[in-house]
Amino acid sequence: MRFTEIGQQLRAYRLESGLRAEEIAARLGVSRAALYRYEKGEVIKLDTIKRLAELLKISPLSLLGIGVEYYNRPVGYFERLRQIEETADQILMMSGPICYLTTSDAYDSALAEVFDEVAEQSSGERIALRSNAEQVMGILASRKRMYLQRRPGIIAMVSVSAVQRLLEFGVAGPVNLPERLRRLCRQVAAGEVANMAAMMETEPMGLQFGLIAGADPSSAFQILRARDRVTLAVNPFSTDQHPSAQTGVAMITGADEAIAAHQRVAEANWRDAIKGPAAATRIRQLLNSPIAA
Repeated sequence: MRFTEIGQQLRAYRLESGLRAEEIAARLGVSRAALYRYEKGEVIKLDTIKRLAELLKISPLSLLGIGVEYYNRPVGYFERLRQIEETADQILMMSGPICYLTTSDAYDSALAEVFDEVAEQSSGERIALRSNAEQVMGILASRKRMYLQRRPGIIAMVSVSAVQRLLEFGVAGPVNLPERLRRLCRQVAAGEVANMAAMMETEPMGLQFGLIAGADPSSAFQILRARDRVTLAVNPFSTDQHPSAQTGVAMITGADEAIAAHQRVAEANWRDAIKGPAAATRIRQLLNSPIAA
């Protein structure tokens, strides 16, 4: 058994459960320090794995990395994705309007302001909402730092209609925001789209964008290739929506048939996608259209 990987998945499922480390440790009858050691890859007994799986309401096979992993909270999914990205050499993605890993610090700053505003508007749940958002923001920031350090190859496909919506509503979408923050979100969105157009035009090494002009893909997914494995991650969650406001089930699997099916979809869309300077021109047309004004 790969205890390091079991520990990584344990951490992701712990965040997914919403339980504190001390709660899980107490129910298992171990110390919090022991639980953290498990998460860091210390040898863990099969009996403990079974008890953990029962506590976290998952299959023991999922905790062992066999079969399919499911996540219904962004915090658990983003943490698991962060772990997989640590060893990925190539990432093929069909996503929303942008590729999060290539966004600027301004994008994260705008998200932090939006999430804080959402918590402020809530009644009686501010502490929980802020805590949830801070967890997610911390994981997202770690993903971006890891990308900048390792620079895995990325092939990203975004759709014209998703970019249009981003420019129209700004970062965080049509959520209720004060006018000042709404303007900031739209300015940041325009900046990210302009940066993407520049990358489409210059095509920096290891980074390619394709623009899908037809209908939006029905789901967002990534295929992450490392030296010794390939992983499919199907994602219903958006980085720019408050994590407490999102519902869905994310899926992670290494099953050959699932990977092959999604690979075929990605390849078909890549063949038809607008690329290079032509894609940059189309993006800049969107930036100059009335929706971005």
